Amino acid sequence: MNNVETHEQMNSVTIAVIEDDGPTLEALAFQLGTAGFQVAAHPSAESFLEAASSKDADCIVADICLPRMNGLELLAEMRRSAPFVSIVFITGRGDMSIGVQAMREGAIDCLNKPVDDAALLNAVRRGTDLCRMRRAEHVRLLELKEREKTLTPREHQVFALITSGLLNKQVGAQLGPAERTIKTHRGRVMTKMGAASLADLVRMAEALQIHTTLKAPPG
Repeated sequence: MNNVETHEQMNSVTIAVIEDDGPTLEALAFQLGTAGFQVAAHPSAESFLEAASSKDADCIVADICLPRMNGLELLAEMRRSAPFVSIVFITGRGDMSIGVQAMREGAIDCLNKPVDDAALLNAVRRGTDLCRMRRAEHVRLLELKEREKTLTPREHQVFALITSGLLNKQVGAQLGPAERTIKTHRGRVMTKMGAASLADLVRMAEALQIHTTLKAPPG
């Protein structure tokens, strides 16, 4: 990847910086902007949440000891309203117990002030990568759910059974139709779900949390 491509990708990433200390807010915003990110600066969590773009941020860099709504409260709110957004906390206090608690609750990192440039950029990149991955997985799941809706009840049964590891004839034993009918249903399921292979279809079933209870074989 060349430098131009790297800069264009970073420039499409939005970082929200939340810090009640004006000079620190300016310094962080400048640091991240110089690194190539789009930066939205806010003096409080409330100011950030009131912004129309708050749910579009890829990563938040926030002081964990903000006045009024603090970092942990912000983290809880973002997990509820925008679960894909990553948060990197910074703190000027020596006690890291609150930072450890934040990371246990899903924060990417908690960095001490003055913040090391390399550590901050590393944490932000990890956060944005995770955010983008979560969003992509969510979009993929929505697409799979839409495809699943196109299956007939019988095709859905076949989908569940073949992804549980059964062969066509074993699926036929479960459902009753002849093996060649099951093969036809299986082909339709593969086409409708956009699966290139059985392994593909198994991964889709896992993502959709499709499970089936197998009937005991006769005899």
